[in-house]
Amino acid sequence: MRNPDQEDGANARDGGVIAVTRALTLMEAFEVGEASLPLAELSRRSGMHKTTVLRLARTLALSHYMVQTDDGQWRLGPAAGWLGARYQAGFDVNNVVEPALHELVKLTGESASFYVREGDIRACVARVEGPQSVRHHVRIGARLPLDQGAPGRVILAFSGAQNEPYETIRTRGYHISLGEREPDVSSVAAPVFRTNWSLLGSMCISGPSSRLTKAKLEKHAKDVVRAANQLSYALAGSRSSATPAVVSRWHP
Repeated sequence: MRNPDQEDGANARDGGVIAVTRALTLMEAFEVGEASLPLAELSRRSGMHKTTVLRLARTLALSHYMVQTDDGQWRLGPAAGWLGARYQAGFDVNNVVEPALHELVKLTGESASFYVREGDIRACVARVEGPQSVRHHVRIGARLPLDQGAPGRVILAFSGAQNEPYETIRTRGYHISLGEREPDVSSVAAPVFRTNWSLLGSMCISGPSSRLTKAKLEKHAKDVVRAANQLSYALAGSRSSATPAVVSRWHP
């Protein structure tokens, strides 16, 4: 967890307001499912002195972003919930997914897609075509098997599927498919998470096996994982105890 007291200089140089950074850090100290926390624990998690935490908590309480309980502990207030509700009401996942796919196409030169689970299949909900004249075509809305191809395997792995290759996928954080669903098509995919670090879907690049060899897919896997993790942080927010290990190892 970041230490605001160590970042004061950086915030000042970047034009940030230190007090706002500290207040946000304090609210981010709460994990999902925690009703309240004592002052000492808030101080430990935020990296700020108790007097600083108390001053910030009391200030936030004036606007109902934090509330002090009868036993002296602190919890998030109703204003924090209203803010989250407004965010969810105005949020369109495609506004974040599509730019991420465009960036992945720029990095790899291959077509990029985003898949989500719909029952026992996976559906392509966003896609950006690559610049190559010879490429693998998938239309938005296409419904494909979960147990064939890298995107589906990744979704199954992070949905709790047991045994191989799913154990390896969860450990490695990505999966490579060589002609599994279509003989001449290869792909590499990584998981994307959303609010509360629950699985949203998988991001992949795909193309002809003649161009996307295993060696090239291994090289591109780093870009795919990085793009998927950036998207996960954009959707889920800061790290918590619920953040999967494969994402926690990567620092945004």
